[in-house]
Amino acid sequence: MNIIVWLVVGGIIGWLASIIMRTDAQQGIFLNIIVGIVGAFIGGLIFSGGSINSASLNLYSFLVSLLGAVILLAIVNLFRRGSVR
Repeated sequence: MNIIVWLVVGGIIGWLASIIMRTDAQQGIFLNIIVGIVGAFIGGLIFSGGSINSASLNLYSFLVSLLGAVILLAIVNLFRRGSVR
C-alpha cells in the first residue's frame, strides 16, 4: 500500500512541478512520477538531512518534495537547453 501512495503523490508532485517549470507538454505520467519521487528525495536531502522516509505526509513534506522536483527540472532544463526557463 505504501508504494501506491508514493506513486500517486509522486505523480501529483511531478505534475505540479512540470506546470511550474512549463515542461508539462514534454513529459507524460511516467516521467511525472519519476520527477516527483526523485524530487522528494532531493528535497529531503536538502531540507531534512536525507531522511525522507521518516516524515509523515503533511503540507511541509509535500512542499519540500515539490521544491525538490522544481530544482530537479531546473537542473535538467539547464543541461538540456543551456538555460533555466
